Amino acid sequence: MPHVIVKLWPGKTEAQKTRLAEEITQSVMTILGYGADPVSVSFEEVAPEDWTAKVYEPDIRAKQEMLYKKPGYGSLA
Repeated sequence: MPHVIVKLWPGKTEAQKTRLAEEITQSVMTILGYGADPVSVSFEEVAPEDWTAKVYEPDIRAKQEMLYKKPGYGSLA
């Protein structure tokens, strides 16, 4: 722990995802004081047409009290 899940639209390269995972890991280490070993990062690609039902409604709108950065779209914008 911690485990970070990044949900995004398909189309990003493996190099982009690898770099983002490295940056997230480094930030977790620096800010939260963990070493690299307990940190894990995964990516879940969600098609644009499924975003509202699979991400926005259950993970953003329904859990807005848990958000530290709200999106600039949808009903929370």
